[in-house]
Amino acid sequence: MISTVVWGTGNVGRFAVRAVAAHPALELTGVIVHNPDKVGRDAGELAGLDRDLGVAATDDVDAVLAAGPQAIVYAASGDIRPDDALADVERAIRAGAVVVTPALYALYDQANAPAEMRDRLLAAVAEGGGSLFASGVDPGWGNDVLPVLISGLGTEIDVIRCQEIFDYTTYDQEDSVRYLVGMGQPMEYDAPMIAATVPTMVWGGQVRMIARALEVELDEIREVVERRPLEATVNTEAMGVFEAGTQGAIRFEVQGIVGGEPLIVVEHVTRIHASCAPDWPVPPTGDGAHRVIIEGVPRIEVSVEATDEKGNRADGGNATAVGRLVGAIDWLVAAHPGLYDALDIPLRPAAGRLGAAAQQRSTA
Repeated sequence: MISTVVWGTGNVGRFAVRAVAAHPALELTGVIVHNPDKVGRDAGELAGLDRDLGVAATDDVDAVLAAGPQAIVYAASGDIRPDDALADVERAIRAGAVVVTPALYALYDQANAPAEMRDRLLAAVAEGGGSLFASGVDPGWGNDVLPVLISGLGTEIDVIRCQEIFDYTTYDQEDSVRYLVGMGQPMEYDAPMIAATVPTMVWGGQVRMIARALEVELDEIREVVERRPLEATVNTEAMGVFEAGTQGAIRFEVQGIVGGEPLIVVEHVTRIHASCAPDWPVPPTGDGAHRVIIEGVPRIEVSVEATDEKGNRADGGNATAVGRLVGAIDWLVAAHPGLYDALDIPLRPAAGRLGAAAQQRSTA
């Protein structure tokens, strides 16, 4: 069994706890939290499970790393604390752990990460013998391995388009929705998520990985952003009122330009209510989906809708992204120490997990 620690128990971390607990090759041996109210509470409770896991949360990072875990799922946010997140991950690698995380956007395409960041982590690998695999929660697999895999089914490939389409109506993350994304703000509000260069920082690495897999040279990466106001005031279940005339939808593309044309595109379409921008792409059903479209011969379109046990698609997307990261741990432990990306690590089957959760519930 691979001793594994989950660092952070928010929207990503609680699914990481579940994923580690369910994986037959992994043993959950620690949970690190920042909130003092969570210290001492059982990991199963923090993950929303109906059973204890026998692991109490702690804020003592030194003690956890001193115990020598083989793997760490770094689930703490890197959105507003990128330097701190990098330092945490570097510290874990120096301690000899394999680290998987969605927090370091620049490391999604590790081969093209900024030299100062890459050099720090490579020094940590050389000193401690750990490894790193970073992949997104939007989810990463929907913008890297899935389109690459599906492209192999085509004969003639004209354009590859990856879409995340999401309605925030029932999403319970008000700060992110209102201030990071800008929903409900005046139309002149500069939302951090769509500020110039930010979309490329977050999703450009995935565009570059697709280009690398398809052996094409990118001319450049471009950003295209559109915004729409709400035509009527809406009252959401989780976040309250969003006034008419404020931002109600955004649509942006991170475009990989080949031969002057956008041939590899990662597109996000996000609304606060289904009534806003109805002419933009919509999910097949419900409030969200991830879609890959291969324009060519034949035309191929694949939509993935993931939901949690309550039917929430935002959490379902987080859970699948975490599943990809946690599912890579045993492969990484067996591999040489180093920095890895999504093209290095194969999609892993859920060996040993079919029916296991139902059996656990029946014996709890």
